[in-house]
Amino acid sequence: MIKSLKNIFNIPELKGRILFTLMMIAVFRLGTHIPVPGINTSELSKLFSGGGGVLGFLDMFSGGALQRFSIFALGIAPYINSSIIMQLLVYVIPQLEQLAKEGGEEGKMKISQYTRYGTVVIAILQGIGMTFMLRNYNVLHPYMAKNFLFFQIIAVMTLTAGTAFVMWLGEKMTEKGIGNGVSILIFAGIVARLPQAVYATIKQNLDSPLLIPWMVIIIAMALAIVAFVVIIQEATRKIPVQYAKRVVGRKVYGGHSTYIPLRINQSGVIPIIFASSILIFPGMVLQMIINHFKAGTTTYNILSTLSRWFSPSHPFHLTLFALMIVGFTYFYTAIVMNPKELADNMKKYGGFIPGIRAGRWTAEFIDRVMVRITLAGSIFLAAIALIPTILIALFKVPFYFGGTALLIVVGVASDTMKQMEAHMLTRHYEGFLKKSK
Repeated sequence: MIKSLKNIFNIPELKGRILFTLMMIAVFRLGTHIPVPGINTSELSKLFSGGGGVLGFLDMFSGGALQRFSIFALGIAPYINSSIIMQLLVYVIPQLEQLAKEGGEEGKMKISQYTRYGTVVIAILQGIGMTFMLRNYNVLHPYMAKNFLFFQIIAVMTLTAGTAFVMWLGEKMTEKGIGNGVSILIFAGIVARLPQAVYATIKQNLDSPLLIPWMVIIIAMALAIVAFVVIIQEATRKIPVQYAKRVVGRKVYGGHSTYIPLRINQSGVIPIIFASSILIFPGMVLQMIINHFKAGTTTYNILSTLSRWFSPSHPFHLTLFALMIVGFTYFYTAIVMNPKELADNMKKYGGFIPGIRAGRWTAEFIDRVMVRITLAGSIFLAAIALIPTILIALFKVPFYFGGTALLIVVGVASDTMKQMEAHMLTRHYEGFLKKSK
């Protein structure tokens, strides 16, 4: 392992990419400590003292930026939501579908530009909603509370600019760094809060006689999740492929066997991020408007009930979260995996699956296999995301670091390590995951 780490610095390109990624993470973490003016941070921090609920869930993804209401308080969530909407529109609007499939590199650039515009619009809307929520929680300075419109303009402009900058950081990290920039920013935000959250947990239960066995159970549960995530990420269904012999002049092509590795979890941690980003909105909106109604009234009681339903530990929220993970797993797998295109390429080069006719029949077979293994992978993914959250809710852990956070951390770390592994192995260096033969 030490030798492999040393090999990183023997590859100038890889070393440069890693250093660039680390610098961008440092810039991101610095921005999470620059507050938006006009907020009483001591009063705001009291809202996060329990660590749970929608605010705690949002703060986990922003790396503590929301708790300080910094310029990066919205984080990368608007960009993720814009990406989801754009990917859905590509399948709904024929012009966008044609642009994505036939536009080539220019078409991809246009869709990326539309996604950026959507990010700015969503950031503005979220920023407006955030300012109303802060006013309802009475965390504004008196001057800003009296001149709310002035505060709203400053806050929305600052938050939108912060989101645009974070989006730019993520894109540059993907282009010039290592790994997926957006995922790494989320990863950095979660990991940055972990030491403080663990300390708060131990401090709160320091006088409990069950502290040691309780912590052992939590650590064992976290390690089990890590093991399950690695199993899901690495598990594949191998479909055998045979290539027929072709004689061109005096040369013989084909005649060999190989396989198509279909990953059980083809979409990685993307379904978790997508589902989490969408589910935070209902709870946030409900908390924003609930204080406009008098306590004890019918409307207030209904909104309070709905707000509890969308709490991260409520059975309704957990069920909806699981269903969305399954749905997004299928959706994203359909985007990255095209059975018809794969079958056409195999037929073009004389490849076929033993016992299956080439062309349409091969595409149908691959699609049928993908549906089955994706179902197993999505259910497993949802279970890993939910079970720790349920157990942690029962143990009353004072911070939101359940299966969702661990899935993202382990998944992003695994994907980044694989990219580093690929860089090292292509230059004949020993990698991290397995020794070269």
